[in-house]
Amino acid sequence: MTKINKAACIGGGVIGGAWAARFLLAGIDVAMFDPHPEAERIVGEVLANAERAYGMLTMAPLPPRGTLTFAKSLEDAVQGAEWIQESVPERLELKRGVITQIDAAADPSALIGSSTSGLMPSDLQRDMKHPERMFVAHPYNPVYLLPLVELVGGAKTSRDTIARAKELTATIGMEGVVIAKEIEAFVGDRLLEALWREALWLIQDDICDTETLDNVMRYSFGMRWAQMGLFETYRIAGGEAGMRHFLNQFGPCLKWPWTKFTDVVDLNDALVEKIGAQSDAQAAGRSIRELERIRDENLVGIMQALKGGNGGEGWGAGKLLANFEARLWANAGKAEVDTTAKQPLRLIDTKVHPSWLDYNGHMTEFRYLQVFGDTTDALLRLIGVDDTYVQTERQSYYTVETHIRHLGEAKIGEELYTTCQILSTDQKRIHVFHQIHLGKDDSVIATAEQMLLYVDSEAGKAMTAPDKVLSKLTAIAAAHADLPRPDAAGRSVGQKK
Repeated sequence: MTKINKAACIGGGVIGGAWAARFLLAGIDVAMFDPHPEAERIVGEVLANAERAYGMLTMAPLPPRGTLTFAKSLEDAVQGAEWIQESVPERLELKRGVITQIDAAADPSALIGSSTSGLMPSDLQRDMKHPERMFVAHPYNPVYLLPLVELVGGAKTSRDTIARAKELTATIGMEGVVIAKEIEAFVGDRLLEALWREALWLIQDDICDTETLDNVMRYSFGMRWAQMGLFETYRIAGGEAGMRHFLNQFGPCLKWPWTKFTDVVDLNDALVEKIGAQSDAQAAGRSIRELERIRDENLVGIMQALKGGNGGEGWGAGKLLANFEARLWANAGKAEVDTTAKQPLRLIDTKVHPSWLDYNGHMTEFRYLQVFGDTTDALLRLIGVDDTYVQTERQSYYTVETHIRHLGEAKIGEELYTTCQILSTDQKRIHVFHQIHLGKDDSVIATAEQMLLYVDSEAGKAMTAPDKVLSKLTAIAAAHADLPRPDAAGRSVGQKK
C-alpha cells in the first residue's frame, strides 16, 4: 500500500491542528502554515492532547513521530508534500483563493484536500490549473481520534484522485467514505443540521435546557449510533420482520407535524444569550482543554469496547482501530533481539504515558498488567505466533495464570523496558518470568510470572503447538536453560521474603 511521506496543513486551528496530529502520529512529516500569531501554541496543545489520547487508545508501536515544521509561507509549506490539507475558515472566496494558491505552488502529483464542512468542491476548484487532484476531505473533530473522512469530488476531480485518497486515508487509521454525488454539506453535516435545527427550537420553546437535551442524546440513541448507525438500529427495531416492517409501522409518523425542520429559528441576541448561559452552567467551570480531554477519554473507551465486539473481531470504529493496530504491528515487525543470547530477552521499550497515572501521580496498577501482556505478545510474535498467524490458524497461546509483584513506582514520562526469561516449556505450555525495568537505572519495579497454554481457538481446548512454533520456542528455552532461576519464581501471594 502506498503511503504519505510528507503532508502540508494550511490552517492550524482546531481542525487543521488535529489533521497535523493525525499525520504526525502516523509517522508523517508535516509542514504547517498559518499566519495566526498563536498558531504554534494552539497546534502544540492539540498535538499534546492527541499524544495523550493515543497513549490510551493503543499499545501497538506507533512509528517514530513525524517532524513538524512551521513554514513562513504557503509556498514553502507545500513543497514536496504528497497530501495537502486546507483547513482555513469556512468562507468560499477565502478557501477558493487559498486552494488556487496551493495548486500553483504544489507538486503536480500532490493531492489537495479541503476540510470544508459544506462548500461544493466544484466551486472550490473553479480557478485551479489542475482541478483533477482537488477534492473535499471532510473529517470530524477530533480528527486524530474519529476515523471518518468524507471524500467528495467536484465536477473536474478524477476518479483516480478519489481512489488514491481512500487508499491513503487507510494508512493513517481512517475510513475514507466516498460520497457518490456532490451536494452541499455532504452527508454527515446534513444529518447534523437537521438535528441541530430541531434542538434549537426545543431550547427556544423552553421544552428543555441544553443539559437535558444532551442527556437525552447521550443516554439513549447516541449510544446506539456509536456502534450501528441509523438504519441498522431501525432494522433491529423492526424485529424479526426487519426493516420493511419498521418502515410500514413507523413511516406514517413522518406525516405528523412533530418537528420544525422547515422552520428556521431566529438566533437573536436573547436566544444566543439563553443558550450561552445554559452551556456555561453545563460546563461547570471546565475549560475547553479539560472538556477535550474528557471527550477523548470517552471516545477511546468506546472504541476500545467496540474493538472487542463481534466475537473479538471488532465492530464499527473498533474494527477500524483493530485494522490500524494490525498495520502498526506489521510495520513494526518482530523485536530485534538475539534469541540465542544466554540472557533474558529485552522485548518492550516504552514510557509512562499521562493516561497511565493514578490519583497519586504514579503508574496505575492495571497498566503493569498491560505492559506484561505486551511483553508476552512480543514473545509470541518472536516465535511466529503473530496477528496473521492467529487469524489464519485460529490457534494461539493463552495466558492461564499470572502472578505480579509491585516493587517500585514509575512516574509520568519515565522510560521503561521489559525482559522475558523462559523458565520451562513443553509441547503445550510456556512458563515465563517477566520484569519491568526503569530505563534510567535498570532497577526492577515489577515482575510477572505467567503460564501460557497453546489453544485451538475454535475448538476451545488445549493442543500441541506445531513444530514451526516449537522449534523457535525451544531454541530460546535452550539459551535460557542455564540462567539462574529468579528468586521470586514460584512465590505465592503474601509469602514472606
